[in-house]
Amino acid sequence: MNVEELVKKAIEAKEMAYVPYSKFRVGAALLTDDGKIYKGCNIESASYSPTNCAERTAIFKAVSEGDKNFTAIAVTSDSGYTFPCGVCRQVMREFSPKLKIYIVKNENEYKEFTLEELLPHSFGPEDLIQNKLKDDKIEF
Repeated sequence: MNVEELVKKAIEAKEMAYVPYSKFRVGAALLTDDGKIYKGCNIESASYSPTNCAERTAIFKAVSEGDKNFTAIAVTSDSGYTFPCGVCRQVMREFSPKLKIYIVKNENEYKEFTLEELLPHSFGPEDLIQNKLKDDKIEF
């Protein structure tokens, strides 16, 4: 898989966005470590809170199919370079702290970042107290 293919899949995913309120379409394409690509689009709701971002749609689709190891994600919108929101960055962190993130303007223009660049000093599963206690062999 090359980056150009991942970018193209993100652009395809954007076409499926359900955005009757904001008209702000976002598409994402998530690459697993074994080469599968999961596409996601943003999906709005009239009550706003249940709205889901494209990045999380792709991740949740992958996880629901049993895939939890991701290497890269491409994200695109109609508004030039659009970065993942904080919630999406945190969900990415849950599964892939070393994830490469491609922010896509169009098929020929994109920028590459690491999740660590976009979410420095992040909180992850290893930070939970029960994991720390287990690692230190402290039991209740």
